[in-house]
Amino acid sequence: MPAAVIGDLVKEWRAQRRRSQMDLAHEVGVSPRHLSFVETGRSKPSPELVLALAQHLDVPLRERNTLLLAAGYAPRFEETPLDAPAMARARAAVQQMLDAHDPYPGVVLDRSWNVLATNQAAAMLAAGLPDHLLGPPMNIFRVSLHPEGLAGRTLNFPEWAGYLITQLRRMVVATADPVLDQLYAEVTAYPDVAALIRGAGWEQADDSPLLIPCRLEVGGAELSLFTTLTTFGTPRDITLSELAVELFYPADDATDELLHGRR
Repeated sequence: MPAAVIGDLVKEWRAQRRRSQMDLAHEVGVSPRHLSFVETGRSKPSPELVLALAQHLDVPLRERNTLLLAAGYAPRFEETPLDAPAMARARAAVQQMLDAHDPYPGVVLDRSWNVLATNQAAAMLAAGLPDHLLGPPMNIFRVSLHPEGLAGRTLNFPEWAGYLITQLRRMVVATADPVLDQLYAEVTAYPDVAALIRGAGWEQADDSPLLIPCRLEVGGAELSLFTTLTTFGTPRDITLSELAVELFYPADDATDELLHGRR
């Protein structure tokens, strides 16, 4: 690819991260003049400089490969299938987390929050939903916000949907992923979500709790759950860097008792 391509990409990521040319150049250890030449295509960066810029701009590993290719270099980061033998220990660690978390719901998510694995408690929450929302793959944003999905069972839909919409928008900005951008356009066009955004009804109240729970009606009972996300530390593989485990915990004693009673 022409040198201008890598320059354009660096400039786009820098603008997206709201970093000045001078600030980024000093942090990476090059002159602002040299970084300017890279961005305008007058200078071809070394692979080491490409990776340094990507690191300081917090560019995801998948997009770091794109930057290297645009500069004329081979990708540095592999994307190993999750079912590959080399992933055995990672799979075991994730499965151990899911198994140990039962009877509380837990799911394994990919880059787009498609569900790769669940425990029994999480599968129970999706029982009875239409097949077209269950996938494969089942997507957390789609199944949670679609009127035929969990949206109809969510008792505090404005608050919970607001959290999900904000999370998805942050992911779009962080990754510049067109797939996520399309997903954002899709879910914000759902009638219930579109009405919510128009009315700004999802804004958090001053007297809201420390954590926004998801309050679901399941089998005539109310479950109140808050969520955590766990990722792998220092990943060097694209698959692992994009993998996350979402674990739900009871937000009150009644939910705790109900989930233990469903074992």
